[in-house]
Amino acid sequence: MSVINLGIIGGGQLGSMLCEAAKKLSIKTTIYCDDVNAPAQNFCDEFIHGDYSNKEKIYKFADKADVITYEFENIPFETLNEINKLKLVLPKPSVNRLIQHRLAEKDFINKLNIRTTRYVLVEKKQDLETLQDFLPGILKTTTLGYDGKGQFPIKKIEDIKKINIDFSKGYILEKLVKLKQEISVIITRFGNNDYEIYEPIENTHEDQILKFSKIPADINEKIFNLSKDWSIRIAEELKYIGTLCVEFFIDRNENLYVNEIAPRVHNSGHLTINAYNVSQFENHIRAVCSLKKIPLKKISNAKMINLIGTQINQFKGNKKFENNEFFYDYLKKEIKEKRKMGHITKLI
Repeated sequence: MSVINLGIIGGGQLGSMLCEAAKKLSIKTTIYCDDVNAPAQNFCDEFIHGDYSNKEKIYKFADKADVITYEFENIPFETLNEINKLKLVLPKPSVNRLIQHRLAEKDFINKLNIRTTRYVLVEKKQDLETLQDFLPGILKTTTLGYDGKGQFPIKKIEDIKKINIDFSKGYILEKLVKLKQEISVIITRFGNNDYEIYEPIENTHEDQILKFSKIPADINEKIFNLSKDWSIRIAEELKYIGTLCVEFFIDRNENLYVNEIAPRVHNSGHLTINAYNVSQFENHIRAVCSLKKIPLKKISNAKMINLIGTQINQFKGNKKFENNEFFYDYLKKEIKEKRKMGHITKLI
């Protein structure tokens, strides 16, 4: 039997962890990334650097792979669609195109009779002046943006005068809920009604960046079951193949809302590497490469701490971790403020 070569578009920490999971399954990996310093080149078998519009390099990359996946959603649809004509891309590019656009994504979720926060399209600054009913809210670009980028909180109508925004881009305004908690559910779908799903993970953000994740989440049984049911419904409707993350809000009245869908492995699922028999990364590899599905088994409760910016420095070179602590350095060459540099998982 010949060795599978998995092509991965994107070379950040998620790509690195996919490469490590693939290695355990004796699968070769080729990374394609537009960042010459991408950390995943430390973990893959082959690294190709090039712009996502460089057809010559894209074809070279596709030629090396048996199947192709991606580690983040902000890849031009045209690039994924072009590659898909040459080699199978999973999740399929149409999923990525839908989820790249926040308005289309929320419309899709609502059509499944799944609750989101209230939202409205904003095309020009003057539109905001009539949207008092959506305040306090958060203005978000309809495309791109993560970890708080492209997002502008608006508490009251007077705040609009202070906003200096390029309205040539599309925006939506989302009404803020009286937030009690944030959770995420990670599911790997292998085919029709064929999936493995992890228990809900409770998340804490600082400056709109994920800081802590833990299992079990401190939620009631109704929320536990409903969040999983909605995640299954979303994955089935998308006919998704691979690992998907659904992020949720819970308000003070115990109402559940879908915040966003991430069509990929997810930061909040890092703790699955140590807390489960099969991580979100291994499950993604198994699904996109048509490998055997292994029933999930939780090994331990866990919490994960993201190391942002210079926080990584105090842990580099430290060999005094406890037996239940696991340190991950993403090997990024440059430390930047608000940049995820590594994480620590602790089994509890």
